[in-house]
Amino acid sequence: MLKDRDRVFTNIYGQGDIGLKGARRRGDWDKTKELIEKGRDWIIEEVKHSGLRGRGGAGFGTGMKWSFMPKKPGRRPHYLVVNADEGEPGTCKDREILRREPHKVVEGALLSAFAIGANTAYIYVRGEYCREAEALRRAIGEAHDAGLIGKDACGSGWQFDFHIHRGGGAYVCGEESGLLESLEGRKGQPRMKPPFPANIGLYGCPTTVNNVESITVVPTILRRGADWFAGLGRPNNTGTKLFCISGHVNNPCTVEDQMSIPLRELIDKHCGGVRGGWKNLKAVIPGGSSVPMIPKSVCDTVLMDFDSLKEAGAGLGTAAVIVMDQSTDVIRGIARLSRFYQHESCGQCTPCREGTGWMARMMARLAEGRASVEEIDLLEEVTRQVEGHTICALGDAAAWPIQGLIRHFRPEIEQRIADYQAAQSERAA
Repeated sequence: MLKDRDRVFTNIYGQGDIGLKGARRRGDWDKTKELIEKGRDWIIEEVKHSGLRGRGGAGFGTGMKWSFMPKKPGRRPHYLVVNADEGEPGTCKDREILRREPHKVVEGALLSAFAIGANTAYIYVRGEYCREAEALRRAIGEAHDAGLIGKDACGSGWQFDFHIHRGGGAYVCGEESGLLESLEGRKGQPRMKPPFPANIGLYGCPTTVNNVESITVVPTILRRGADWFAGLGRPNNTGTKLFCISGHVNNPCTVEDQMSIPLRELIDKHCGGVRGGWKNLKAVIPGGSSVPMIPKSVCDTVLMDFDSLKEAGAGLGTAAVIVMDQSTDVIRGIARLSRFYQHESCGQCTPCREGTGWMARMMARLAEGRASVEEIDLLEEVTRQVEGHTICALGDAAAWPIQGLIRHFRPEIEQRIADYQAAQSERAA
């Protein structure tokens, strides 16, 4: 169980002052100058040693990602881009950070930007997040007026500017290169890799793109030490994490707890359990809509971390837990997600452009039972042709929920088809 003293997000419910005075009372901006004076290499090594993995879904080592940046800025400036697009259905953690802990974001951006040699950072905020962008804008203004950022950030001699860019609500801009395209004023279509952003990123310059949560926890790691963060969770799955639990639970919430907490404990402790009791649980999508669902039999023992969920055939993703009880029509649920991914495909890659539409139409038929049993195998085969054959992971995100449905609930799909055929035969008779 995570102790209160180990929490990074101390105002996630907005019960305290979100302004600079309140943030300082909670420990933000404490000895930030001293952390900067320890140097770029020290900051990167601390973040590496902490085991912090990206909180946006991919789970790549944050310190390792920073180390890919050129050691010394040359003629091309370095940039930090903070990803606050958060378009994943079911995910609402970054929203709470921006709304309730904006100064943690600003301080985290300063230290992270210094670590990669960037004097300028941009935060790409989802277009629908109006109040969140306003809260962040006020925090940036307060920090600038107090000399915490600007020409002489915290009196360290480091110049740092932080800019907000509002997105247009496109899901595909949550992918880092699609985000960079949008930030440069073009259509948000992902780029081919290589080259990677650390070499050619924003405006053709070395760039690091990190999720809001990844950036926000950096100051606390540096102040409390990498060993403290690494001591939470289990190896390769360290630290604390924001989980957003929605669906058929008694108390939906966004909560911070340590990595590797059992899924059942997470739901029972923070959400008051599943509606109707744990026996009424049918399935859970554990990491946002793009990861495969898992049935109750897996939910009984699985841990909420990268490795345990991967072994279970799912993924941690953004840690957006969507709970479904026995009343849920899982086939219609996945059909709805398929329509979402069809709508959000940028159309650049043929497997995604054509495949998402085909899968959405097929899922609509399966939801009614208007198909044959043989088409279930055909659908799964098509998902395999889409998965891993696109520039970005949107094709994977469209394929994985369907694969999870077929893997765990194929009998339910077959029964739906049988019921439809029986009804048609009765109607004809």
